[in-house]
Amino acid sequence: MSHSPYSWLSNSLETLHRANWYRSPQTLEGLPGAIASLSGQPVLNFASNNYLGLAGDRRLIEAAKEALEQYGTGSTGSRLTSGHRSLHRELERSIAQLKQTEDALVFSSGYLANLGAIAALMGPRDLILSDEYNHSSLKNGAILSKATVITYGHNNVQELTEKLREYRSQYRRSLIISDSIFSMDGDLCRLPQLLEVAQTYDSMLLIDEAHATGVFGSTGAGLVQHFQLHKPELIQVGTLSKAIGSLGGYVAGSALLIDYLRNRAPSWIYTTGLSPADTAAAQTAIAIIQTEPQHREQLWQNINDFQALLTRHCPQIVPIASESPIISLPLETPQQALDLSAYLKTQGIFAPAIRPPTVPTSRIRISLMATHQREHLESLVDGIKHYLDRMSGQ
Repeated sequence: MSHSPYSWLSNSLETLHRANWYRSPQTLEGLPGAIASLSGQPVLNFASNNYLGLAGDRRLIEAAKEALEQYGTGSTGSRLTSGHRSLHRELERSIAQLKQTEDALVFSSGYLANLGAIAALMGPRDLILSDEYNHSSLKNGAILSKATVITYGHNNVQELTEKLREYRSQYRRSLIISDSIFSMDGDLCRLPQLLEVAQTYDSMLLIDEAHATGVFGSTGAGLVQHFQLHKPELIQVGTLSKAIGSLGGYVAGSALLIDYLRNRAPSWIYTTGLSPADTAAAQTAIAIIQTEPQHREQLWQNINDFQALLTRHCPQIVPIASESPIISLPLETPQQALDLSAYLKTQGIFAPAIRPPTVPTSRIRISLMATHQREHLESLVDGIKHYLDRMSGQ
């Protein structure tokens, strides 16, 4: 009887199906925005991290087109060998100016930025403290570094402090890593307290601002600005693919840090530079974020309006958090999450079900954008209310 070394794959997939954990992508068409086409059906889009609506802004599109004409489609090589363009350095200066740091370094994705920064900074003799709800890129960067990794309870600063008190003296260097806005719950990290603990225990602090950049702060710089924490030593990582509406990632911090990462971060050194079109689009978006606060103001108006509508019409379902554009509605089982998402789709609403193992609790994850209209929010709440009423027999 022949045996294939790949036969375990089908068994593993079957297990995912039985647990209602199986996932597959859904095809969206047209420009990204509040209304999209899903499998040929117009839907209200509540599944996008395009928080300010800039991914479909004509100015970003024109900037990308101009860069394509001038520089071509790709950077063609790593930036240390053959792929460095003046656009890359201009974007890094703009990020540093937005973040009020000495310098910044652009990576080809936010995931690569976390992998490269953590792996470059830490090694086998070092200690990493990681929030249990951190993004996969933070967790895998810690694994790649070969440092000892200790996970602390979500946003549990007391537990973090106790771990550092017990273990810090046994290691050469220490690094605390945390999302600033957690991508699945939408809650904020306790950044002032994290910074205080880091200073007390001689630890570096790396914050992933992926979901905060463009959304929080007086000029959209993120949670660090929101809490008014100008600390040059703080390491800020982020993405250009959410509120900034392009692609790529960055690390922002001291000039010394950035110079070090240029020479030691493997996911920057050994990969092709960000494409000219993506670079130019991100540069344009950052200028818009800093000069047109109305996009951010409208986003926060939508967040407040949606929260009020949900409280008024669906008091039986309480979001996991209500502090950001990410609003997740918890459900008891993966099937319930799938059912609600499917029902909303019949009502012309795209709001995805998020299930284990991505998250510990099944939920509908709603992402609000500045380009959503009041009637869009009302339609979403109506859809949720009708489904809940039907389930309760009303």
